[in-house]
Amino acid sequence: MPAAVIGIGSNSVRALIARNNDGVFERLYRDREGTRLFAGLDSRNMLNQESIRKTADAVRRMASEARKRGAEDLSVFATSAARDAANGQDFLDAVEQAAGVPPMILSGEEEARLSFFGASRAVKDECFCGVIDIGGGSTEIVTGCGEEIECAFSCQMGAVRLFREIPLSRKEDMEAVEKAAGEILEAKLKETPAVRLPETWIGTGGTFTTLAAMVKEIPWTARTHMHGTRVTEKEIREVGEKLADMPLEERFRLPGLQPGRADIVVHGICILLAVMKRFGIESITVSEWGNMDGYLWKKLM
Repeated sequence: MPAAVIGIGSNSVRALIARNNDGVFERLYRDREGTRLFAGLDSRNMLNQESIRKTADAVRRMASEARKRGAEDLSVFATSAARDAANGQDFLDAVEQAAGVPPMILSGEEEARLSFFGASRAVKDECFCGVIDIGGGSTEIVTGCGEEIECAFSCQMGAVRLFREIPLSRKEDMEAVEKAAGEILEAKLKETPAVRLPETWIGTGGTFTTLAAMVKEIPWTARTHMHGTRVTEKEIREVGEKLADMPLEERFRLPGLQPGRADIVVHGICILLAVMKRFGIESITVSEWGNMDGYLWKKLM
């Protein structure tokens, strides 16, 4: 019997239906709707009612679709924006009413672990590896092997969060965003036991699929062609600088760039460049799998 999970991120709501097909994890259906929940947080960390309504509507639609497709086992989780919200209970109540099941708010470490369980399957021949998950509100960094996590932590730097804090309209502005991301990462590392760095790194999230599509010059909808793509630091910076110098309306016309990510993608790239610099990462492999795959993998396999 298939199972479904709905993940409420800071930039979008996503759904995944999968099943255990004789020991093989099989993805059956995926959906995504950009809701930009993090943008609904005000200076008091209160989510406004419009952002709650928009997110709940997306959850209601996806929950209904999942049940139509035979997934009676439905789970819902939320991440960074919900963690930050001072009125988180109001948000959870609205989502529960929409989904028909109580949602859970993942801690940063829980989110990091699920991202690792999903994304690390992009490199089947490697064991010890690292995963970077850049979201709208936070970035998760994890190292481990298989189901053994060695280090997992979450940083308060996401593409939407830094987009709101640091303006960026040309490639020269990237330096300030990278510097801010580097300082956030450095502060987090002071709280974290020494990280043993792997040679192989994997990236999951919209920043990475955008990079793969841009480097391969394919439409952002060609998801299966992005999985497993390796991008170098040089290619990442070239894409970032090209987009940073491009007016927003011109970015919308690029086939490799998802329209709902056009305004924030360079901030995500700057976060990645800061992490790569700090850890000496020369290239990274893009994974189409992420925390929702990790969640259902743990449930079904």
